[in-house]
This record gives sequence, structure tokens and C-alpha cells, in this order.
Amino acid sequence: MSIPPEALPAGAPLGLIGDIGGTNCRLALAAEGPEGPRLFRPYTMKCADYASAEAGIRHYLEWAQVDTPAAAVLAAAGPVMHGRAHLTNAVWDVDEATLQAAIGFQRVRVVNDFAVQAYAMPVLRDADLVTIGTPAHGLDGGTLVIMGPGTGFGLAALAGGRDEGMLVTEAGHISFAPTAPDEMEILRVLMRRYGRVSVERVLSGHGMENLHTARAELAGAPPPGMDAAAITEAAEHGDPYAFATVRKFCDILAAVAGDFALAFGAQGGVFIGGGILPRLLPRLDHASFRTRFESKGRFADYLKAIPVHVVVAGDASLRGAARAWAALAR
Repeated sequence: MSIPPEALPAGAPLGLIGDIGGTNCRLALAAEGPEGPRLFRPYTMKCADYASAEAGIRHYLEWAQVDTPAAAVLAAAGPVMHGRAHLTNAVWDVDEATLQAAIGFQRVRVVNDFAVQAYAMPVLRDADLVTIGTPAHGLDGGTLVIMGPGTGFGLAALAGGRDEGMLVTEAGHISFAPTAPDEMEILRVLMRRYGRVSVERVLSGHGMENLHTARAELAGAPPPGMDAAAITEAAEHGDPYAFATVRKFCDILAAVAGDFALAFGAQGGVFIGGGILPRLLPRLDHASFRTRFESKGRFADYLKAIPVHVVVAGDASLRGAARAWAALAR
């Protein structure tokens, strides 16, 4: 087992923080610094490689060569009720009481994965964001929406842009509402497969695969049998059919982002995280995205004043979890 190269701060209390998604579990240590909590010894593992969250955390603490910290904040990709989350797209349960008993933490807080994305908003820098089109700035003190496709689709909001106004949602599971003729045909195909079709069935890694397969069926072509990574790679190498799927994915994402901006009154801005859109940025048509985002009939002018930013900082969720840990540890 390799030795972590990074020295830990002497004498500073450490916390364990984590972002547990449907595919990957990202863990790190946090310690208070002069400008807020700092991250140490980040580590990424595949959830499927470990039978439970407890097993994965034990492996991490052994790798990091630290005793069990007093407090932990773990973000889980699923609804959190009474300190427990069952991952929507993986088999792990993440439970505060179980973790305290099994690992020895004194305090554990389990939160939704997009809650820590929201906690990260105050510490994001300009370099952590790519703005899609204009405007670049929203209303000071306006509500923020943080959303994004990855293994699933998550969304949180900060009413008034403040931590105490945080709203954690399961908005990825609302019904998909097509707004273009070809999207209506795609919906019909997916309804035959799933019955009800949620946003996540279209805007996620598996959602991109659904789009690609549905488009093939509508064209009378055989099922492509490609996962999201293969579709994206094929689009990068000039495959016109894969490129059209990626473009449709981005168009639908823009329309859904506009819907959520209206639903939450996100005059402070919409921030898109998750693991997919940052990889698609080199192929993203900013003008087309803004057109679909703003195409809301009588409320087009309202949407034109709302900025859209892509969060490109790979550690945003851990930085947000570190802020939550700092509040828990005080």
C-alpha cells in the first residue's frame, strides 16, 4: 500500500469528509486553516469494490495512516432521512449510527450529495467556474440553484444565497417534459421501457445511453450498445450520430435548467455540477444552450437575466463537505 506523500498539520484536529456517489466514493481529511478548512490526502475508490460504506472508510483510514477522526461529514447520492441514506444508484447504505458504532466516530453527519455542492458555493473562485454565454453575474442575494447530471441527477438550492436557506431536493425524479418534436418521440420510446420517465432517465450517465438507444430505435437502426463514456468519446472523434446524441443531451439539460431556474426563482444564478457537463464543455454550443435555457415564452426576459455557470472544480463537493464538517466540529 502506497504511503500518502502529504504531511498533515501538526496538532490540528482532523475530520473525515466524503462524497459518496453512485459510482465513486471520494474521501479526504479536513483540518481548519487560517482561511477556512483545508483538504488533505484525497482518495477515490469505486463503491462496487467494497461491500459497504464502513468497509470503504476502513480502507481509506488505513491508507491515510490516521486514527479515526472525532467527526465525519459524508455526502450520499440519495435522499437522507433520520441520518440514513440508501444510495439511489448503488447498493450502499450510509447510516450515522452504524458508522459511529462500526468506525468509532464521536459525531457523524450524513447529508445529500448536492447539499455539499451547495455548501461549496461561498468558496468557489472564478477559476472554478465556466460561464455559459451572458450574463456573468446574477442578482446579489438572489437564490442559487445547484444541479447536475452524473451517475444520477441532483439539485439543491440556496434561498437568498445563504447556507441557512438551503433546500435539498430530489428534483431529478420529477417527470421529464419534452419541448421539441423529436424529444416527444424519445419520450414515447422511453415510456414503453419505463412507464413514467423522470429527468434522471434522460439526464445522467445512463440517461445519455437511453437517449442514444431511443434515437437509434426511432431511426430504425440496431441498438448501439454504447455506454455514456463511449458515446462521448465517439462524439469527440467525429462520429456524427454520437455527436447528435451529445448535442441533444445538452439541449435537454439547458431546457431543464431553465425550468428549475423558474421553479426556484434562481435570480442569483444556476450552477451546473456533476461529472458529465465539464467533460462536454469543448463541444458545448453556448448560444444554443442559452437559447434553450431562455425559451420560456412570456418569461424569456426573466431567464435572460440569470447566469449559468458550469462548476469545473473537481474537489467542489469535498470543499463543501469540509465547510459542513467545520460547522459540525465547532
